Formats: sequence, structure tokens, C-alpha cells
Amino acid sequence: MPKKSAQPPPPAETEQPEAPIVEPTPPVDVLYCSVCTFPPEYCEFGSSFTRCKEWLKEDHPDLFDKYYSDEAFQTRIGTLSLEAQTKLEKDTAKKEAKAEAKADAALKKKLSSQVTIRRIERTKRKHVTAIYGLDAFGIDLKKAAKQFASKFATGASVTKNPQGLDEIVVQGDVSDEVLDMIEEGVGVLKGIPADNVEIVEDKKKKGGD
Repeated sequence: MPKKSAQPPPPAETEQPEAPIVEPTPPVDVLYCSVCTFPPEYCEFGSSFTRCKEWLKEDHPDLFDKYYSDEAFQTRIGTLSLEAQTKLEKDTAKKEAKAEAKADAALKKKLSSQVTIRRIERTKRKHVTAIYGLDAFGIDLKKAAKQFASKFATGASVTKNPQGLDEIVVQGDVSDEVLDMIEEGVGVLKGIPADNVEIVEDKKKKGGD
């Protein structure tokens, strides 16, 4: 019988180097201005620069010094020509004055706005409560409607009133409770002066009137 040829030994297994452990990159923590919602270094490009600086100086004085202190301003304009520096200062002052005027106008409009709570009679036993004017104070109407629906366990929705403006309609006579919630600033109902809220009656007209 023919002799079997000797099989070559299997190649020795070589150890593969272990892959280095890659640590996950932590998320970047970005601070956003509570006034304009930009990062603080970009507040100057918004329309509320003065209020942005006031917020930053009060809440984050270290960042205020970094971006808007006299030293930071001088460093920033140090490489500019005298003419360019003068123009930059004038433009900055003009932009701040415009932003302040806009903020003052918005505040005056806000303080003169009225929130009207109407108790509307549908039948002798059924009422709805309509709330108009919340949006003038920056209140999200959909969130407020959801809050009312949850609070009173009833229907609440944003609809158009006869003038074509948005208001919240809540099923049931809850006008006094809504007034209390606004005065106490419950949930999203913050920043509304009590003197700017009124309750009015909207009774159903009788057939003979």
C-alpha cells in the first residue's frame, strides 16, 4: 500500500492585538441665553442685546466679563483702525438703543393687555368658559388648554372667537377657578398681573328679547 504523505502541522495561531478601548465623547454642554435663546457670545446679533447682557451679568458674571467687560471690548477693537472703532461704537450704541426701545414698547403693550374670562351660558344648566388674551403675555395657548383640561377633567381647546382671534374654550363654568389659577401663576400661567384680568358674563338671550 502506498504510504500516506505526512500532513504539515497547522500554522500556529498568532494572537491578535486587542483593540484599544475608545472612551465615548461626552456631550458638549452649551449655555443658551434665557432672553434671546442664542449662545451668549451671539447675543449681540439678536434684537434684545441690552436685556441679554443684563441677564448674563446677573446669572453668569464670569461669562459677562469674558465677552462684554471693558477689557474684552478693548481687546476686541484693539486691532481696528480708529475710524472702524468709532463706527463700531456708534453701531453698537444704535443697536442697543433700538433694542431698548423695542423692549420698552413690548413691555408697555404687555402691561396694557387684558385677559378676559367669559362665562358663557349655553342653556340654563350648561356653560362654557372662554379665555382670551393669554398670548399677549407669551402664554402658549395649546399648553394652557391642556393644563385646563387636566385640571378640570373636561374638554378644553384653542378656537377662533367671532373676531377671528385665538382663545381657549373650556367646557363648564370654571371662570372663578381660572381666575385663581392666573392670579397664582399656576403652571404655564405666569407673568400676568392680576389687575389685567377680568371676568365677564355672556348670558344667552331670551327668545322674547
